[in-house]
Amino acid sequence: MLSRKTTYFLLAIAAAGIVLSGCGRKGDLDRPGATTINRKAAPGTTEKKPEAPERPFLLDPLL
Repeated sequence: MLSRKTTYFLLAIAAAGIVLSGCGRKGDLDRPGATTINRKAAPGTTEKKPEAPERPFLLDPLL
């Protein structure tokens, strides 16, 4: 049987893995500024998405 310290350590590691796997920004996986083609539009025409205002994020200085 595992000791109490080992059990707590494994639970802490598992909790940290779950918490850290949820970190990140929600959004597309495309590069910033990449253009997308609207497949419903007529050939030869492109529509741009309206750009969202840039909001600073807590972890931006690390990137």
